[in-house]
Amino acid sequence: MGFSFKSETFQELTEYALKKAKSLGATDCAVDISEAVGQSVSVRMGEIETIEHTRDKSFGVSVFKGTKRGNASSSDFSIEAIDSAIRAALDIAKYTAADKFAGLPDEGNIAKRHRDLDLYHPWSLSTAKAVEKALIMEQAAFDVSKQIRNSDGANVSTESGHFYAANSKGFKGGYPYSRHSLSVSPIAQAKKSKDSPMQRDFWYSSERKAKDLAKPAKIGTYAAQRALARLGSKPITTRNCPVIFEAPIAASLVSHYVGAVSGSSLYRKTSFLLNSLGKEVWAPHITIKEDPFIEGAHGSSPFDEEGVKVKARTVVKKGVCNGYFLSSYSARKLGMETTGNAGGTHNLILSSTKTVAGGLDALLKTMGTGLLVTEMMGQGVNGVTGDYSRGAFGYWVENGIIVHPVEEITIAGNLKDMLANIVAVGDDAYWRGSKHVGSILIESMTVAGN
Repeated sequence: MGFSFKSETFQELTEYALKKAKSLGATDCAVDISEAVGQSVSVRMGEIETIEHTRDKSFGVSVFKGTKRGNASSSDFSIEAIDSAIRAALDIAKYTAADKFAGLPDEGNIAKRHRDLDLYHPWSLSTAKAVEKALIMEQAAFDVSKQIRNSDGANVSTESGHFYAANSKGFKGGYPYSRHSLSVSPIAQAKKSKDSPMQRDFWYSSERKAKDLAKPAKIGTYAAQRALARLGSKPITTRNCPVIFEAPIAASLVSHYVGAVSGSSLYRKTSFLLNSLGKEVWAPHITIKEDPFIEGAHGSSPFDEEGVKVKARTVVKKGVCNGYFLSSYSARKLGMETTGNAGGTHNLILSSTKTVAGGLDALLKTMGTGLLVTEMMGQGVNGVTGDYSRGAFGYWVENGIIVHPVEEITIAGNLKDMLANIVAVGDDAYWRGSKHVGSILIESMTVAGN
């Protein structure tokens, strides 16, 4: 599955669109054009369930008439369609309220040099081979135990794309990228009867390069082991106790923090961390770095969505909030400078001077008695107050040893207290999207059960 358009064609079309927008009366203009191709194959219970081939393309334009903005898009790359989109955007701008903070990034913030970050590794995978890998994954799960009696399926997906963007302040840039993933969701049941409870778990691997993906059989085996470990789960009584967030879900704590110190939450005053810059927010042993330049990582990019230059920085230093996440617009609203985070964060890496060596088992021993959480359900997070209450699944731990799985519980607290009362971090750091976080031990939370 190759691309239908060359990068040179995208460059020509963006240059044309910028000139056309100016000729029609736009004071400023930004254009992006993209194409993506992909394949997704799913199997379930040894049979092919879905085969999808996708080919998407998009042309987007933002125009400004002074401080009024209009946007339009099209999936047609013909000159007539581009002209039509530009005119539509200009018509929208006429009826949009003026906003003195709107506009393209300041010229001094625009990225001029763009590093090659090794983000493009297409996978020439036939449909037959994709099906074969999915079947291997699912069968590996069934082979672990006769108690793996069912499956929500296995999936193999691959995507490649490229884009080019430009604006009237001088930004020009684009690059190709790829994403590939394998996943499987086995279902365990102790006894083959209608009354016997079932437990589902899953595992996956996601990489830019297909050769870096975990082996399908290993993914299936581990997913099955996780599902089997959940059998025999039961509720516990309501209590306050230490809680460990397993590495894959510990990344959600970083996500909640990012949401609270991002521009839109701050200028709307809908954050529990207003005016937190320079203040201790996390436990003092925690540091978080943002690095857009890690070759091949999911969160890497030489510039943000506005074409603003990005940089490696320490966003949390020894527990202190050292930087917000701002676009040009939110920065202007706050009277600050953009941080190159239009479109989101880049690679966030959490580290601790209280890292416990020896993986999750060692962190369980550090906790002693408490709850290990491996799955979260529902939303239950109030970004304004920081109040946190979510359904959870996990394991009750005594003297550092897992005693039994736990279900039908809710864990509750306040994010301010949770971040400040992190006792230790495991050395089992795991990439969850663009976040690299180990398992996190929090001193105490309310666990609501029976």
